[in-house]
Amino acid sequence: MADIQGSYDELFSAVPSALAGFVDDGDVGGAVAVFVDGQPVVDVWAGFADAGRTRAWERDTIVNVFSVTKTMTSLCALVLVDRGKLDPDAPVARYWPEFAAAGKRHVLVRHLLSHTAGLPDWEGPIEELYDWTTATKRLAGQAPQWEPGTAAGYHSLTQGFLVGEVLRRITGRSVGEFFAAEVAGPLGADFHLGLGPEHDSRVALTVPPPGRDEDYTASAPSRDAAPTAPTTATAVRLRDGNSIAWRRAQIPAASGYGNARSAALVQSLLACGGTVGGVRVLSPGGCERAREVQFEGEDLRLGMPARYGLGYGLFGSALGWGGWGGALVWVDPDERTAIAYVTNQMREPAADNRGIELVMAAQDGITGLRA
Repeated sequence: MADIQGSYDELFSAVPSALAGFVDDGDVGGAVAVFVDGQPVVDVWAGFADAGRTRAWERDTIVNVFSVTKTMTSLCALVLVDRGKLDPDAPVARYWPEFAAAGKRHVLVRHLLSHTAGLPDWEGPIEELYDWTTATKRLAGQAPQWEPGTAAGYHSLTQGFLVGEVLRRITGRSVGEFFAAEVAGPLGADFHLGLGPEHDSRVALTVPPPGRDEDYTASAPSRDAAPTAPTTATAVRLRDGNSIAWRRAQIPAASGYGNARSAALVQSLLACGGTVGGVRVLSPGGCERAREVQFEGEDLRLGMPARYGLGYGLFGSALGWGGWGGALVWVDPDERTAIAYVTNQMREPAADNRGIELVMAAQDGITGLRA
């Protein structure tokens, strides 16, 4: 069995056992954390930080969690809503006047957070993702693909720029700067939106699924479900996600770097009424806004049923989201629990249930703690 590092409560022994099983099955490396009442009951890691298996995964190893990053950006938006600085029902153009172009005057802030704004596809060169001004200018000039608010289509890359530019207009700070100052810093969370070179030595680059190489791309969106012409979305390759340019840029829907511990710590805010370790970031009411249903139905890009709150996917009483390659954040406010899984080993999406397996493995421990 793979060598598990870290610590865990014996009630949760099924969680490190599951992680060890992933590594035994061929995964390069990964980490999982379970927080209950804002405190870690599982904080473990295993395997290696590089494809050649020469560098052990360490306590401070960090990895790109791709779309789990959206939960961090959305949390920043919830903080501003909670402070009365951002109105979810206001037109985006109130904060970002240029956004009103091309028929978008009536797009609301909540449409951005719930993937219903009608701007799901990044249609520019990959290189434009690395320049904030260029990326947001492109999106401001786009016309929506459907009447905003009437349908949902997963905004895989665009959501972060759309929400992030609104935050920037309000605060004068980038999403990464705001997150560091108002969320990660006060909590002591090792999670970053935009990664400086001083952290490069800790990064575990993402490894493609078996039989694939770095030209492996994110799964194509559902083309036949789109209500307009087929999308011309730009494909993102794994080599793009592993690049220095990607790491340095702020792509607030997909370029967050952290470990399981930091992701679970931050999202414990929503599990614990906005206060963790004596640090209050949100009010209890501000946390509950995340679970207000904004859309429920077929997602036109994912081609499957989806239920969206304010910036989070909703799953029964739980909320959270996953990332390309396997990362997952799962928050259950009713159980005051946050679970995070990160990995550098991609699997084919149709055969990847690792995150949910870890959530299920934690359930017996949660039940035992509450007994």
